Amino acid sequence: MHLLLIEDDLELGRALQQALKAEGYSVEWLRLARSAPTSFDDSAVSCVLLDLNLPDGSGLDLLTRWRREGVTIPIIVITARSAVEDRLAGLDGGADDFVVKPFVTAELVARVRAVQRRYAQQASEVWAFGALEIEPRGHIVRQSNETLDLTPREFRLLVELAREAGTVVPKGELAHRLEPLGDPVDFAAIEVHLSNLRRKIGGDRIRTVRGVGYMFVT
Repeated sequence: MHLLLIEDDLELGRALQQALKAEGYSVEWLRLARSAPTSFDDSAVSCVLLDLNLPDGSGLDLLTRWRREGVTIPIIVITARSAVEDRLAGLDGGADDFVVKPFVTAELVARVRAVQRRYAQQASEVWAFGALEIEPRGHIVRQSNETLDLTPREFRLLVELAREAGTVVPKGELAHRLEPLGDPVDFAAIEVHLSNLRRKIGGDRIRTVRGVGYMFVT
């Protein structure tokens, strides 16, 4: 999964980037409000970690604008503001969670996993879809209690589609999610990986919506 970190503090930003990468996330780190994306269309970002106090603007203004424009990506606010009023303003503005500095990095990682579970409509670290079980953190997939042998690319495809089960993920967006910090994956390559994935988990699990993208069927 790819995270967008917007944090101006150099020491904290470096520490968070290293810790999140160690947990298997890819991270894009920005330090200014003006560098933040205006839109997340076709974005590879799975979750935003947003500081409220930025040198050139307010993180709360960014949050409010994104939600007003229909951005549904999970957003966790990280800030030194500890007053109840500030937390309520962040949550009312559309934040999914609120972490007050200083915090233990492990706590933030746990909160990222928690909001991802909520967006995938799963209550635990194991995502269950009938006989199919996915453990995103452990990189494990089971079908009828039998562990499946998936390639890293097949696993990433499955997680990206399953976390938005029942929703069509546009082909271009999926291509960016698979290589968030590099060139998008070629559409022909995606088709090959999806064909192999369908063979392993069942052809009816992933539906192709012609001219649009793919949908994971629960």
